[in-house]
Amino acid sequence: MTIVATLAEVTLRGLLGRRRTLLLVLLAALPVLLAVLARLGGEVPDVPAALDALSVRIVLPLIALVLGTAALGAEIEDGTAVYLLVKPIQRLQIVLAKIAVAALLTAALAAPSALLTGVVMGGGAGALDATIAVTVAIVVGSLAYSAAFVAVSVITTRALVVGLVYTIIWEGVLAGILVGTKILSIREAVLGIADTLAPGAFEGGLESIQAIGLVLVVVIGGTMLAAWRLAHHEVRGGD
Repeated sequence: MTIVATLAEVTLRGLLGRRRTLLLVLLAALPVLLAVLARLGGEVPDVPAALDALSVRIVLPLIALVLGTAALGAEIEDGTAVYLLVKPIQRLQIVLAKIAVAALLTAALAAPSALLTGVVMGGGAGALDATIAVTVAIVVGSLAYSAAFVAVSVITTRALVVGLVYTIIWEGVLAGILVGTKILSIREAVLGIADTLAPGAFEGGLESIQAIGLVLVVVIGGTMLAAWRLAHHEVRGGD
């Protein structure tokens, strides 16, 4: 088994704590429950708008925030990362394993949640296309959010606060007021990818090229920044 695979296995066991898993499963189930209640009430909601409001705005970033900041940040905060850092393992390998596990778990929770929500809501072929599109976009967004939040967790011990400020203030408020801020919004990139796959279904997202570019910048930049900061953390620990 390669080093990255071993690190990923250890990270997976660490993230799948009973309380955390239950909380995240409940969060992922919330949109599905609301969709069931809407159907029982005889409502036929705007599926793309509902998926944007529930899956893209709430479920995806919050799940990614919890998992991304805990994947490595929890070890740094409680001091157990020292046992990992003293071993001759490339810091990039550590970061890649942490991001991969956080992204896979985020996608495993957020993507099926969006798919089931859209299917339960119904609405015809157009709604189904939008549902599939946003599900695929959420998988891509899971990687971007995870890379960003893992990097933040290496930089500061207040990663949860920083992440909440980003998702609530930057993406939730400023992106709707100041158009220029959208270029730095992962949420807008997710919507842009979804709209590319289902043209005209989603509003306000980035253009496809911008969306893909932002995802690449966040994933590559976040990974390299986290690896560099982790190496710097090791030097300071040795001092």
